[in-house]
Amino acid sequence: MKRIGTKVLMLAGIAGAGFIVPNGVIAAPADVGEAAFRAVDPFIGTGGEGHTFPGATVPYGMIQLSPDTRIQPRKDGYGWAAGYRYDDTTIVGFSHTHFSGTGHSDLGDLLLMPTTGELKLERGDHDQPRSGYTSRFRHATETAQPGYYAVTLDDHQVSAELTASARVGMHRYTFPAGKPGHIVLDLRTSMYDYPGKISWSRLRVRPDGTVTGFRETRGWAPGRQLYFAVRFSQPFTGHQLHNTEQDIPYKGFPPPGEKDPRQRAQIEGRQLVAAFDVAPAAGQPALVKVAISPVSEDNAIANLDAESPGWDFDGLRASAKRQWRDALGAVEAHGNRAQLTSFYTALYHTLLGPTLFMDNDGRYRGPDNAVHQADGWTNYSTFSLWDTYRALHPLTTLVQPPQRTNDFVNSLLASRRESPYGVLPVWSFHGLETWCMIGYHAAPVIADAYMKGIRGYDAEEALQAMVASANYGPYDGIAAYRELGYVPIDEEGEAASKTLEYAYDDWAIARMAQAMGKTDVATEFTRRAGHWKHAFDPATGFMRARRRDGAFREPFDPAASGYGTDYTEGNAWQYSWYVPQDVAGLAAMHGGSDALLDRLDAVFDANVDPSVFAHMEDITGLIGWYAHGNEPSHHVAYLYAYAGQPWRTQARLKQIMDTQYAPRPDGLAGNDDLGQMSAWYVFTTLGFYPVTPGSNQYVLGRPFLPRATLHLPNGKRFTVVADALDDAHAYVGSVTLNGRPLERTYLEHEEILAGGELRFTMQAAPDKTRTGDRLGLPYSMSR
Repeated sequence: MKRIGTKVLMLAGIAGAGFIVPNGVIAAPADVGEAAFRAVDPFIGTGGEGHTFPGATVPYGMIQLSPDTRIQPRKDGYGWAAGYRYDDTTIVGFSHTHFSGTGHSDLGDLLLMPTTGELKLERGDHDQPRSGYTSRFRHATETAQPGYYAVTLDDHQVSAELTASARVGMHRYTFPAGKPGHIVLDLRTSMYDYPGKISWSRLRVRPDGTVTGFRETRGWAPGRQLYFAVRFSQPFTGHQLHNTEQDIPYKGFPPPGEKDPRQRAQIEGRQLVAAFDVAPAAGQPALVKVAISPVSEDNAIANLDAESPGWDFDGLRASAKRQWRDALGAVEAHGNRAQLTSFYTALYHTLLGPTLFMDNDGRYRGPDNAVHQADGWTNYSTFSLWDTYRALHPLTTLVQPPQRTNDFVNSLLASRRESPYGVLPVWSFHGLETWCMIGYHAAPVIADAYMKGIRGYDAEEALQAMVASANYGPYDGIAAYRELGYVPIDEEGEAASKTLEYAYDDWAIARMAQAMGKTDVATEFTRRAGHWKHAFDPATGFMRARRRDGAFREPFDPAASGYGTDYTEGNAWQYSWYVPQDVAGLAAMHGGSDALLDRLDAVFDANVDPSVFAHMEDITGLIGWYAHGNEPSHHVAYLYAYAGQPWRTQARLKQIMDTQYAPRPDGLAGNDDLGQMSAWYVFTTLGFYPVTPGSNQYVLGRPFLPRATLHLPNGKRFTVVADALDDAHAYVGSVTLNGRPLERTYLEHEEILAGGELRFTMQAAPDKTRTGDRLGLPYSMSR
């Protein structure tokens, strides 16, 4: 960074991706998407506890083809939830399905690995080179871009490249000359690995050389079925199909009563592995393309034929790049290299889920494990709703066409229709429910869409589904919640968190019902939205769990966390501020805004030994008690604005941004959780955040880019400008909207959609004259 006079010249951060304009800031070129594409670093989040993957996919793609660096037993698998960790030195292979940023591991379906020399059909020991098909690799030979990944497998001397379409993954392997080449296809592996996980699987070689099969697993989502089709660019010169549960020994000769494994055309069992011998012409790579289907092997073949009829690897890669350029170009960001890398990588991560879960003909498999047909909409799954309702889904309404959100809502409604329980998804993937986490957070996703005028679904059915989910008594203490106004801790664990989250979801239902003119439903759920008050303990100032007799559970330790406590992935210091629908009411409970402000400062300023959370993998990114690595804390810094002191929000946001995000592999403080951590970053960088989805308001913070323009789905542009922005000018002095002073601490959704300019003037000292007495404050139901 070079200072010229009073201006700061930010040197070009991406070669060829920008140019200097008079104010000294890099401006994106005419092709915004190209600059955005070049800025993305898929390795961000692959170290530490970000749990992201660096492989090839397209926006919301069903195929997420990525290297797996280690397959760990279930008890050790947390760190490998996405299959890849940056600090590993070996690659097991390349599998076709992954989660991005979850705190739970599964998927990792259909692992392929190119090898040379003596054929080995076991993974081997990570610490013993050539003990199996696992290979060492170096980051110096890796490349990762949106839609493309490449690496050299050192032990096999194979150059591997990956790209993808929505339903097809394509591999390009360049083998060394003069060495036998093999491609291992292993159906035994999975991210969530333990004996007995594979219920059944099948492999068959069809007469035309297409390899098809399926696998059913009983992991996180029991009974999950996935079908596939594999084709090779050149006929393989030999093959072996083995069931290692029965074929002992399985190498070199057939077991009694079986065909030679080198001649089998089909095999079924629970531990299947295959190998295909390849001999590409000198200087020519071997290509493999793989399609998956939730329905059948024939549908997998149809997906393959529809999306990749030929062998144009570079063409498929170019198509993936075009899709990413279009998606990332929704925001035109200006800044230095680190800013652009962090921002566009975060935006990239928000576009990885939910994921497509539907064949090219519109068929998919539902939570009843039956096949269904989507008519006029696209089916998606991988709904990590406890995480993503907060910011990811609201961001989608700004950076994606409304049809994307309509498809998400229609997918949620279809899942409810097909569910044996008649409720909306809680945490589902590949069509199946896991019942992971708490709340019925499909409700605020739907309500937020409806309140924003996104209504390409049956609203009557949607409201009925929301009410049915909110009244589903067998689930997580809802029956007692409806009876008592709180979840009793002597009947249900994590009762304080459940009471608070149910109350917010109820408010979201009330908002949509009121907008639809359903006053009876709105009245009932508005009453329920106030149930959060039952969790507040005036004696301690914390949210706590009550027993059925009404008494708070004793003994009480606000620092205690864990699955046997009052809270979900948190403690009293983290959960006691979760009343997004009624922050004014929360302040009143504390005795007024000043008291709430003092309590918020106590959260951030506490001296906390991180080892207190050693037993809780998800509580990371500590600033005092504030834990940015987990979602219950994500709105807390913005609460200062509700209390009329926005400069304190601005200071806390800078503290979080400076310590919890960085453009490097360990640059995420915690699990990205299907894009929620990244969505928080995108919103906060722009200068506003949806504390209360469904309110149609965004609470103002402060921007972290000198300029950014949202290219909105309606064709209009909304630009955020930060004058005099640098580390020395961390506070907002004034805000204007379309040239007029904005004397409030929030922005309306309709104001963004109308297009225009939001301009912040930054200054060195906090402006304490802009207080609650002079500012309009965000929505609270009791204000």
